[in-house]
Amino acid sequence: MTMPAADGNGSIWRAARWVGALLFAGLEAMGRNYYGAPGDTAQPTQGDIVSETIHQAGTKVPPEPGEWLACPSCRSMVYGKRFQRLGRVCPECGWHSALSASERIDQLFDTGSAVPIWPRSTVDDPLAFTDLVPYGKRLAEARRQTGNEDAVLVAHGTIGGRPVVAAVMDFRFLGGSLGVAAGEAITCAAERALSEGVPLLIVTASGGARMQEGVLSLMQMAKTSNAMAALDEAGLLTITLVTDPTYGGVSASFATLADVIIAEPRARMGFAGPRVIEQTVRERLPEGFQTAEFLAEHGLIDDVRPRAELPHTLRNLLMLAQTDPGPQWGEDETDPVVRDPEALTVRAPEEMLRLARRLDRPTTLDHILQWMDGFVELHGDRGQADCPAIVAGAGLLDGLPVMVIGHQKGHTTAQLVRRDFGMPSPAGYRKAARVLRLAAKLRIPVLTLVDTPGAAPGIEAENRGQAFAIAECIRTMGKLPVPVVSVVMGEGGSGGALALAAADRVLICANAYYSVISPEGCAAILWKSPEARDTAAAALKLDARSLLRLGVVDGVVPEPDGGAHTDPAGVSELIRSAVVSALRDLRSTPAAELRRLRRVRYRRYGVERPAATERN
Repeated sequence: MTMPAADGNGSIWRAARWVGALLFAGLEAMGRNYYGAPGDTAQPTQGDIVSETIHQAGTKVPPEPGEWLACPSCRSMVYGKRFQRLGRVCPECGWHSALSASERIDQLFDTGSAVPIWPRSTVDDPLAFTDLVPYGKRLAEARRQTGNEDAVLVAHGTIGGRPVVAAVMDFRFLGGSLGVAAGEAITCAAERALSEGVPLLIVTASGGARMQEGVLSLMQMAKTSNAMAALDEAGLLTITLVTDPTYGGVSASFATLADVIIAEPRARMGFAGPRVIEQTVRERLPEGFQTAEFLAEHGLIDDVRPRAELPHTLRNLLMLAQTDPGPQWGEDETDPVVRDPEALTVRAPEEMLRLARRLDRPTTLDHILQWMDGFVELHGDRGQADCPAIVAGAGLLDGLPVMVIGHQKGHTTAQLVRRDFGMPSPAGYRKAARVLRLAAKLRIPVLTLVDTPGAAPGIEAENRGQAFAIAECIRTMGKLPVPVVSVVMGEGGSGGALALAAADRVLICANAYYSVISPEGCAAILWKSPEARDTAAAALKLDARSLLRLGVVDGVVPEPDGGAHTDPAGVSELIRSAVVSALRDLRSTPAAELRRLRRVRYRRYGVERPAATERN
């Protein structure tokens, strides 16, 4: 992408090399004063020192491409040409150097596709502000050093052949601070995405609001947030790529309002800076506080991706917004579902429970790997945590964008422990509800895969609102304007299962079960004896044959005589065919009719047999 020159004789690439020299040769000494040593979590936001940082760096001489560079993180010596070839990432420790906005656009966009978009002009120095240096002089110097008009470059083009509008922040320009020009650029990008009907990508790098523009800077938070809301109303995908650092008014507005938030490794994001927080609370902050990895662990972002993987990840996300396989999708698929209860094998309760609970039955991730192209997993509830017992994300199912949400157990004891035995916490159900809302916004059908003993019990789950989270998930699913298909693959334990199964079509595998309570729990409560488990299971009518008779499920996916574990790939293919067939039948149903039929379905349970209800 061609951008304005840094000065009369140079180019933006010279400025980019200058930044590389600053970061590698000067960051360690400068950083100990402003940020702390590499890896030190007690680091302030940069909005209050950005001008000094940039001006002090003005005398740095960029290294020649053949020079050796010292990584400020691991102290390794890296050959300059190799460093550039790796996208300015240290090959020894993975430390990511800053990129200019122009470099970032070139790295992410398809070669030659990026075309600049010029925002409307704004008023320079609206407050006639002067501190130690007049603000107008600071602006002029920042423009001279970067070649940019302000802290944001806007472009449209393609990533992986998919159209996108991008607003990219440049930390070199007064620390990427958010002023009226930057706010106008972000808003301009959102409005162009809206007018073209394409996704918006925002790449953040900022110390926060620009103090020299006073309350007008503050107003940019509302301005840009409203622009993001307009994209929500239009059903257009928004993505934020967080780079280091992202703080203050940027993090508290458009940066965290995107549908999907991805961060580069070790990128820091927060509202207040770590050093300010530490001085306020008088406590040592946790290791890695506010880093990308810390944010992911606490459910605040979707993923952490190395720079080299970003174009591929973004391409997969953009496919969700721009892919339509056409009205004939799925017409060649054969529906393998059994709809006659009498055609199903009767199994003893003990055998059915044993098969349903086998660790070698195919899991949600097994099915995703077999069925989906370009699947991107989405993490976090945006508030507390990322629950490992729920897998959620989107990809292409035979070319159709589909949102997938499922319980995940694993095949080994270690995997079971890591996945909390497939028993979701409140964060898991809130993650599911968030992804359901995204499916509604993007008009993407939903597939849920159920295999759980039940929702996680315990003090922490109750303190964090387990009942509220399950209820919200059920209500959200009921309101969806898109088709929802659910498959009970193994265990369907109570409300923990129903939270993902209040669907338009509910299928069940032949050896799975679905129940208000586990047979062990029922036996202990009503029979006062664990030996009554099989008796309780028979009485609860929780097997596939009984559930089909009751109308709770719409069909049964057959399994081999020995169970799904004897041919996991074959069973997975049968489930895929059943899902495609169900989605094909539902795709043409208008949103209002989907909601109406869904309510009719669940309204009549216990009043009359669901088989007699009005269904497609």
